[in-house]
Order: sequence, then structure tokens, then C-alpha cells
Amino acid sequence: MSKNLVIVESPAKAKTIERYLGSDYTVKSSFGHIRDLPKKGLSVDIENDFTPEYEIPADKKKIVAELKKSIDKDTLVWLASDEDREGEAIAWHLCYALKLDPKATKRIVFHEITKPAIEQAVKNPRNVDQKLVDAQQARRVLDRIVGYELSPVLWKKVQAGLSAGRVQSVAVRLIVEREREIDAHEPKSSFKLQAAFSIDRHEIKAELPKPLENEEEAKGFLSDCKDANYKVAGTDKKSATRNPSPPFTTSSLQQDASTKLGFSVRQTMSVAQRLYESGRITYMRTDSTNLSTIAIAAAGKYIEGKFGKDYHESRQYKTKNASAQEAHEAIRPTDFSVESAGDDDQQEKLYQLIWKRAIASQMAAAQLEKTQINIDISTRPEKLIAKGEVLKFDGFIKVWGGGKEDTILPDIKVGAGLELQEMKAIQSFDRPPSRYSEASLVKKLEELGIGRPSTYAPTISTIQSRGYVEKTDSEGQERELKTLVLSGGEIKSGSVTENTGVERKKLVPTHLAERTNDFLIRHFAPILDYKFTAHVEADFDKIADGDVIWHKMIADFYKDFAPLVKKSETVSRQETAQARELGTDPKTGKPIFARFGRYGPMLQKGNAEDEEKPVFAPLPADTTINNVTFEQALEMFNLPRVVGKTEDGEEITANIGRFGPYIKVGKTFVSIKPHDPMTIDETAARELYKAKKETEANRYIKKFSGKLAIVRGPYGPYITDGKKNARIPKGTKPEEIDEQAAKSLIEAAPARGKRRNKK
Repeated sequence: MSKNLVIVESPAKAKTIERYLGSDYTVKSSFGHIRDLPKKGLSVDIENDFTPEYEIPADKKKIVAELKKSIDKDTLVWLASDEDREGEAIAWHLCYALKLDPKATKRIVFHEITKPAIEQAVKNPRNVDQKLVDAQQARRVLDRIVGYELSPVLWKKVQAGLSAGRVQSVAVRLIVEREREIDAHEPKSSFKLQAAFSIDRHEIKAELPKPLENEEEAKGFLSDCKDANYKVAGTDKKSATRNPSPPFTTSSLQQDASTKLGFSVRQTMSVAQRLYESGRITYMRTDSTNLSTIAIAAAGKYIEGKFGKDYHESRQYKTKNASAQEAHEAIRPTDFSVESAGDDDQQEKLYQLIWKRAIASQMAAAQLEKTQINIDISTRPEKLIAKGEVLKFDGFIKVWGGGKEDTILPDIKVGAGLELQEMKAIQSFDRPPSRYSEASLVKKLEELGIGRPSTYAPTISTIQSRGYVEKTDSEGQERELKTLVLSGGEIKSGSVTENTGVERKKLVPTHLAERTNDFLIRHFAPILDYKFTAHVEADFDKIADGDVIWHKMIADFYKDFAPLVKKSETVSRQETAQARELGTDPKTGKPIFARFGRYGPMLQKGNAEDEEKPVFAPLPADTTINNVTFEQALEMFNLPRVVGKTEDGEEITANIGRFGPYIKVGKTFVSIKPHDPMTIDETAARELYKAKKETEANRYIKKFSGKLAIVRGPYGPYITDGKKNARIPKGTKPEEIDEQAAKSLIEAAPARGKRRNKK
């Protein structure tokens, strides 16, 4: 048995570390947390200082047993989980699960998986830091209390199966509020004025700095310029610099990987984890922009050798976040001389991004020359402005990119006359706030001090998987813009079109998000307050510093939270339905509502208290409870609509269901997307039904008695009797299987597992 046992979190990490340690060391993995709160129940003893009731999950018992077997009285155990609070908690849990003394067990941390870093860590072991463990416990316990006590309130008052969380609910609030800002936005029009001049065969393009408010003002300006003279009122030439950005933190990496590579936040963290575990980059969960002196020296050596001394400028960036303490360095390559690394395309792309950002941060600033020409108009007090920019020295841009094309203005003297070629005023509209992307949501959460590097990816994944937010694309819509052009002494009116509102991978709240958010703000305002959520994060930092006792911090929170939960029990479910009365049905005289039901938004005709039961209908496509009109709602109560008949004389009806519009013939349902059930005609419906029947007919390779059949599936042919499925043995042709053989294979096949309840 090895004298030294090193325990890390992941198998990939274990393999890399084992390469750097000698034969006296055995490296094993805990596969993440070894103990945790049980999945079911609160598992927090509120009466006893909020003591968490940890357990070893069933899937970890075998791992614990194997680790115990690796330890005897002569074994020296080294706990090498990640250096953040979560990693510290894993080390602490390992002590308890393996019956190790936390004060005697060696704890080692390293920011990168390289031989020097591992050797240095082994030379400088420490004990488990209880303050960091307590900070992690406080977060875990607080989030469990909020989730466990708040979620059941949502089940009773809003909709079954919902979940709430301290950070997740605030993230949803941000997205809902942004959507309402967009809905409330009323675009205002103005006119942007541009002019083109010539002098000595050079063209100069200029603009009016301030837009003109309306078409009348734009026409007046152009009219005044018909007979105007133009001359250079002044020139200004000055040097400017552009400095590189600091190396990546977790959030800035997530943002850049999203905008430059199209990666989701979760994808970025997964790929970065693999790069870290293979020893390519430093630890990827950090809010520090610092680089070690060794890293700065290594980057400088590479830059001078590759580009020359002029391109090198050593920098140490100051971390903006005062509480940044979970990692000591920004994300960077472990070896700057390796320009490309990774086991697949995604890893290579992300590594390149990290490498370029880190190298660029230690390079010289870009040197620019900016020129501005001010142009007088003889008939107007305003001045037109022409701007030029020339890159004199590319500096960090050589690696990072982002340099603009040079705009060169000619050298002209003050007082020189200019000849107007054309002047035009183009209508423009101010834009509403942009919807959040994953990257911009991370940026906003970081600005507000909500969450930490390790929480952004799971938070954004959770709000999408729980149905609060959808990631959508929008192709936008065409809009006509008026134009006025002055040329040759004449003003001509015209128009151009623009495509406005194009969006890619933006986060849009669902009806459920709006309804849940409104309920939580009404009854749990302190929990959804941005300042409160940021204040909690600051408290976790104080616990990690030893300034606050963790269970007292939880007690202070709970004394305000518990009364809110109790008070919410008196809220009626009707209050959360958010019913909006649209009008009165002219045929029956009954009111028509748009409201939330148990399974989402819907239309209702009549009241629940009426003798005759209400009639329900789905919302029309692309509408919400807030914007559906009475006329649209009235049409929906005509569904299901008889479209016609099939060639065999069977009736075809059209309707909207849970999964969108469809037609029905007998017991056969056929999706008709993107057709509208209100307008689809008999011919189109027949074609869709015929195609469905052909698909079903081609599905069967052979039919036997009852429901026994051989069918084509997405992964190849198989046998089914409607209750069980059986694989076809390798090398056997489906067409050659007879009924008896099919029955035998079905009998030998394992029974179907029970479907798991997603709720």
C-alpha cells in the first residue's frame, strides 16, 4: 500500500497529477462531493443553530469504501480538492467520511496543474480552513432553506412543480423586468444628417453631431444649405492610446466566449474545466485579474522573443472586486509558449481565447492618431464634424485584434473652401433596451454583486430547464425609413428599409416567469431585492474572513424570512391567476378572460361560480395574457373547427393543443405547424394527413397478431408488443424474423423501467 494517498475531485485531474508525483504517491478521485444534504426534506435543524444533516449519497458509498481501503495507519493522506470554498468543503467532508482528523490531515492547494505547482504545494501543506468551510455551509444551508420553504408556496399558490432560489429568482426578475421595459418602449424618431464634400480630389465625409428632431426640422436644415458656402473652421490632430484588457476572470471569460465563440455559459465552464484538468490553463473559477510574478515574467519573455521589446509592457491589474479572494490569479495558460492546445475543437478555440487575452494584457498599448475637421456652414450656426483615425503602432492589437480600418483625412488649412457633393438626412428610431444574452446577464449579475463565479453557469441553466426562460432567435421585421437628399441644389424625398429587431440567443421570460416573479415580489420582496442578495454574498465573504459566525448570519436571515412564508399561506390562488377581462361574448353574454390556469395561460368564457361550467380555449399563437385582444380570443372559441373531409370521407378538425396547432382525423393527430388552425384549408389538411399515414405505414417492417410488430426506429429496427421493446440480434435480418421468434425475443427482453416524474 502506498505511503501517500492524494485525493482530488475528478478522475481527469487525478491522472494529470499522478504524472508529476513519484511512485510513493497514489492519486484517487472523490468524484466531487462525498457528503451533502439529502435530496429530499429540509435536512437542516433550525432549532439547533441550523445544523445541516449531511449524508453520504447512495452513489458515493462505494467510492467512500474504496478510499477507506486505501488508508491504513501508516498512510499519509493529502486532500487536494480545488482551492475555492467548494473545494475546501469537499476536503472537510472527506475528513468526516474517512474518519480523518481535520487538524492533522494535510491540505494542499494549487492554482495550476503543473509539476512546479504540485511540488510547491506538497512542500507547503496546511490544514483544512474551517472559515472557508463555514462560508460554503452558510451558502448551502441558506439556499436549502429558501428553496425548501419557498418552492411549496409556489406549488400551492401559482403552479405545481415550480422551484425558487435565492439567486435564480433574482436572475428571472432581471429578465422579466427587461422584457417589460422593452414592451413599454415607444420608439421616437429623429433624423441623422450626413454630408460628403470634395477638396483637391479628396472626399471628406462629415456628420452633424446632434440629430434633428423631426422631418420638418430636417427639411428646413437642408433648405438652408441649398445656397450655403462651406469652409474649414478648424482642425485638431492628437495622439491617443488603446490599452489591453486585463486577463480573464470567470465572468469575463464567459462573456467573451459567448460573444466571440457562441458558447453557452455552461459550455464555457465545461470546456475550461477540461483544459484545467489536463494542465493547460490555471484554475477557471476566479474573480481576480492578478497574474503571478512568474507568469508576468514568462509572458514578457515570450513577447520579446516573438515580437520584439517594443511590444512588451509589463502590467499588474488591480482586481475591481474587493472581495475577490477565492483564487489568487486570473485565468491564463500554464505555458505561454504553447500557442494552441486542447483535445478537441472547442478546447482549442477556448484555449486560443485565453492565451490571446493573457498575452495581450502584457503587451504595449496601441498608438493612434486622431484627426477632427470642423466645417462651417455659412447659413447655419451648427458645425459639421469629420473624424479620422490612423493606427500608428498596433501593440497588443497584433495578438488580440480589433483594430479599425484607417480613416485618413487630407491635410487642409483653416479657411479652405469645400464643395458639397451631397447632404442627406436619414430617419432613425431609438432602440429599446436589448434583451439579455447569457453573457450580458452574467455581466449584470456581477455588477450587482449577485452570485459568484461558480454560481453563474448553474443558475442560468436552471432558469432555462425549469421553464422560466427560453433562449430564442428573432429574425426581426422590416421598417421603412424616410430619407431627404440635397444634391445639385434640389431636395428629393425617398425611403430605405432596415431590418430591425434581429436577435440571436437572447433570453426571453415565459408566462410562467412573469406570473411567478410578480407573486414573489408581492409577497417576498426582501428576498428578490437586488441589494439584499448582494448583501448576503458580502456576509459569506465575512464568514470566510472569520468576522461573522455562520449560523448567526442564517438566524438573522430566518427571523425575517419565516414570517413572510407564514403570511403567504393566506393568499388565495385566485389572486395569482392574474385574470384579465377582455369583453363579453355577444352570443352568450358571458365574460371572456385571459388568465393563468394550472397548466399555463389560457382563455376562459364564463365564471367558475356560474351554474353552467366555464368553457376554455388556448391563447392564439404569439400572444400573451397582457396583449391578446378580445377579437382574437373570440375566434379561439370557434375551435375545434371542421376543416373538411379526407378522401375516405372522415371528418378533419383543426385545433390548438399543448404542443401547438394540429388536425385530427379519428384518433390520429397531425401537427400542422406553421399553419394556422383558423385558416388551414381542406387541401392542405388532406396532404398533411396523407403524409402522416405514409410515414406510419413505412414504420412497420412486419406486423403479427395483436400489437406485435417489427418497426423502424430512430436508432434502427426493433420488435415491440406495445408494452415491451426488444433488440434485434446482431447479424439478423428483420424481414426473416417470424412471429414465434419475435415472441421469444419479447419474452426475453427486460421490462420497461418506470417513467420518472419530472416534477
